[in-house]
Amino acid sequence: MTESNRRQWTIVAVVVAALGALVALGWTMRGRFLPVEVGSTAPEVRAADMRGAPVTLSSLRGQVVLLNIWATWCGPCRQEMPSMERLYRVLHPEGLHIVAVSIDASPGSLDQEGREGGDVAGFASEYGLTFDIWQDPAGGVRRDYRTTGVPESFLVDRGGRIVKKVIGATEWDDPATVELIRRLLKE
Repeated sequence: MTESNRRQWTIVAVVVAALGALVALGWTMRGRFLPVEVGSTAPEVRAADMRGAPVTLSSLRGQVVLLNIWATWCGPCRQEMPSMERLYRVLHPEGLHIVAVSIDASPGSLDQEGREGGDVAGFASEYGLTFDIWQDPAGGVRRDYRTTGVPESFLVDRGGRIVKKVIGATEWDDPATVELIRRLLKE
């Protein structure tokens, strides 16, 4: 084998090894880029409650949680909030926790898309919401759940596994959803 052939095969081997390393790296990191789907473990949520105290989703492990990601400026979010409140009033006594995480910027600030911060407390009062409302103006929940917009919701079982994902507004107190949640609450 000539020196030229050896050099050529060395280059081919280096390129193949580099491509193999890139494929392996991509495979190991695929979870950071794929959407959060039914069957996967719910990523941690770190936010602040309405008083500004830090809260985490992991503090609710062992409970059934409806996690809703929303904003005050979102029309479909406004549409679904009354049905979430009705669901909460029916199933909270049985153990359901609803956590609605607002991605609104802080009042007086602009979010990443240039929208003014919303009055989350005023929104909750206007709609008579009694379930937990958390705030994440930095948008960590959107990044970690890889949402495509708002609202997006995730029903999480006692083991922290996502059992239902809903993109867009829905009627949360429809009979099929109530039955599903009741089954989860009995597990």
